[in-house]
Amino acid sequence: MMSFDNAYEALIDAHDDSRWAFGTGFEDPLAGVDTSVPSGVDGDDLARYCLMLGDDALVFSHRLQQWCTRAPELEDEVAIANIGLDLLGQARLLLARAGKADGTDRGEDDYAFFRDEHEFRNVRLAELERGDFGQLIAVLLVFSTWRLALFQRLRSSVDPVLAAIADKGVKELTYHRDYAAQWAVRLGDGTAFSHERMQAGLDGIWPFLDELFVPHETESRLAAAGVAVDPASVREEFDDVLAQVFAAGSLARPEIAGKAGVNGQTGRGGRHTEAMGYLLAELQSVARAHPEATW
Repeated sequence: MMSFDNAYEALIDAHDDSRWAFGTGFEDPLAGVDTSVPSGVDGDDLARYCLMLGDDALVFSHRLQQWCTRAPELEDEVAIANIGLDLLGQARLLLARAGKADGTDRGEDDYAFFRDEHEFRNVRLAELERGDFGQLIAVLLVFSTWRLALFQRLRSSVDPVLAAIADKGVKELTYHRDYAAQWAVRLGDGTAFSHERMQAGLDGIWPFLDELFVPHETESRLAAAGVAVDPASVREEFDDVLAQVFAAGSLARPEIAGKAGVNGQTGRGGRHTEAMGYLLAELQSVARAHPEATW
């Protein structure tokens, strides 16, 4: 096996003469997998559902990477970065699945870098502008608790590809939830100031909570077909988990009304917060400036 003295030598070990100037540069994450759409399942619906789950992961992963060099401890720098990488891996699989399901064979980079804001289907919670550490833990606690409950049920999906993605994701999301819960308790039951910041974080993101449990029509159709999960069905489990964390951390469950959408549409319908445009500008800038570029 070839060894490298440093990272720069490793970077130039290529099987061809060019490398991606942006994006993953990796092989198709579903290479070798049977990606045919199960009988009786609408491929376009399956693709839209995979984009919903994939966009949630992609967008929140990008928010998490913004915490590099900003976390309280080096250990947390590593933990947050790893959580972001886990979600990026989930996004890769789900976006690739979308391209196979709808028959377009679009790749993950195409979905990530060359769609406009209104084409993204992530919940608005995932895109919220980066706040302080208390807000980060609040978002991560809510997001991971909700997503873990979904993925636990998605392991029984009639689409074997989606079921396999969910099975892998459950292991990762279990850690994400545990990490966030431990920090929520530590901050909530710590000093007066840490308690204040943790509670403020929860209060600030709470208006975007109800959206997580309102099924989009695509989710409803696919849930009836045994492909997807009706998000409303995980609300009781979600509330039970958060109640335990709040009790341990001496935190109060916020009593704040939900944030309305635009013409009845929220993130799943392509309606986003002002923060989303800035996030995508950063995420897509190089790819948009130099499409198909290699170096």
